[in-house]
Amino acid sequence: MILDVNELGGAGGGRKQRALVLHPDIRGADGNRTAEAALAEALSLAAALPGIVVTGGLVVRLPRAQPGMLFGSGKVDELKTRIDSEDIELVLIDGPVSPVQQRNLEKAWGVKLLDRTGLILEIFADRARTREGVLQVELAALSYQRTRLVRAWTHLERQRGGLGFVGGPGETQIEADRRAIDTQILRLRRQLEKVVKTRELHRAARRRVPFPVVALVGYTNAGKSTLFNHLTGAEVLAKDMLFATLDPTMRAVVLPGGLSVILSDTVGFISDLPTQLVAAFRATLEEVLEADLILHVRDVAHPESEAQADDVETILGDLGVADDVARVEVWNKIDLLPDDDPRRTIAQRREGVIAVSALTGEGIPALIETIGSALGDERRVETVLIGHGDGRARAFAYAEGIVQSEDTVDDGIRLTVRWSARQRARFDGLRAPDDPSPA
Repeated sequence: MILDVNELGGAGGGRKQRALVLHPDIRGADGNRTAEAALAEALSLAAALPGIVVTGGLVVRLPRAQPGMLFGSGKVDELKTRIDSEDIELVLIDGPVSPVQQRNLEKAWGVKLLDRTGLILEIFADRARTREGVLQVELAALSYQRTRLVRAWTHLERQRGGLGFVGGPGETQIEADRRAIDTQILRLRRQLEKVVKTRELHRAARRRVPFPVVALVGYTNAGKSTLFNHLTGAEVLAKDMLFATLDPTMRAVVLPGGLSVILSDTVGFISDLPTQLVAAFRATLEEVLEADLILHVRDVAHPESEAQADDVETILGDLGVADDVARVEVWNKIDLLPDDDPRRTIAQRREGVIAVSALTGEGIPALIETIGSALGDERRVETVLIGHGDGRARAFAYAEGIVQSEDTVDDGIRLTVRWSARQRARFDGLRAPDDPSPA
C-alpha cells in the first residue's frame, strides 16, 4: 500500500495519533546546524501537522546510516521498547529514509513512518487552498510516491494479465501502479500548465501597470505574513507556525512618499526542502523571479538565523534569482532582543539591513523609506522610437529588463518600455544625437 498524502491530515476532529520525532545525527554528515536545533525544527514541523500529538523527540547519534534499517539492530530494538511503552502510532524521521528502510522499520516497529519529505508534503497538503496550490501538492506527492512503490506489500508482487492494449501478459502490479501514477502526473501537469498560463496573463497585465513588485521571501515562520499585514492592512493568516502561508498573496500598496508598489507574500523556505516541492512550486515562486526588490525577512532572534539565511540564499540561487536583483535584509522580531543586544547595533551599521518588529511596528518607517530608496522613482509605461542602427540604447533597455514590446517600423524601432525616470535618463544618454523623437 502507499500512504495517502491526505490520510494523516484528514484526521480532522477525530482521535489524534501519537507521534515520536527522531533526528538521525550521522557522524560526518554535512550540515550547518546543531543536531539539537535540527530536532527543534523537526518538532515544530510535526506540531504543524494536524491529526497528531507529539509525545517527544530524540536525537539518535549514528556512526553511519545502515542501508537496511537506517539504525543499527540494537538501536532499533531500543526504540521499539519506547514506541511500545508510549503507544506510538507514527514515527517521524527528520531526514531522508529510503523505501527499503521505511518498509523494514515499519515492519519492525509496527507503526507508520514518515521521513522529512513525507512530513512536509503532509503539511502542504493540509494548507494548500488555491487551485494551483492543491495541484502542485498533488504533483509533488505523486512524484514522491512513485519512488516508494518498492515499499508496497505483497499485492505488488503479483502479475497481471493484459488485453494487449497496455502492459501485456506478465506485467507486474508494481509496473501497473507506476504507470497509473505516471498517467495522473501527466494529467496534473496539463492542468497546471493551464493555471500557469492564467498566472502569466495576470503578470502580463501587471507589467502594463507602472508598479514595481516587492517580494517578501525568507525562512518559514520568519514573520513574513505579519510584516505583509502591517504594510498592507491585509489579513493574511499569520501564526507562530511553520508554513502558515502556502499560497502567494499580492496587494497594491502606496508608500508614504507616494510610490505605489505591489507587495507579494510567498511560501516560506526551509532547509532540505524536498526537490519535488521546489519543482512543483516553481510557477508560484516566479513572482520572486520578476520582483524589482526582494525583502529577505529573517527571524533575527532565532538561534539558527544565520544558517536559515544561508538556506534561503541557496534556494533563491536554485530558483534562478539573479544576484543583481535589489535586496534588503529585514531583521525581524527585534522586539524579542534585549535593548543592549549587539545585533541591534549591527543592523544599524550594516548596509542593506533594516531591523524591525512586524508585531510592534518598530523600524517599519525606516523599512518603508529603504524600499522607496531602493526602487527609486515610480515606473511609467512609455513608447519610444529609436533608429535602426542605434544598438546601445536598445541593448541597455533589454539588459535592464524594461522592454515590454518591440515593433519595427519604417523610420526605426518602436519600443514600449516600463521604466523609472532614472532609467529613462540613462537610456537617453545612450541614444545617437540624430535618433528619432519619442513617438
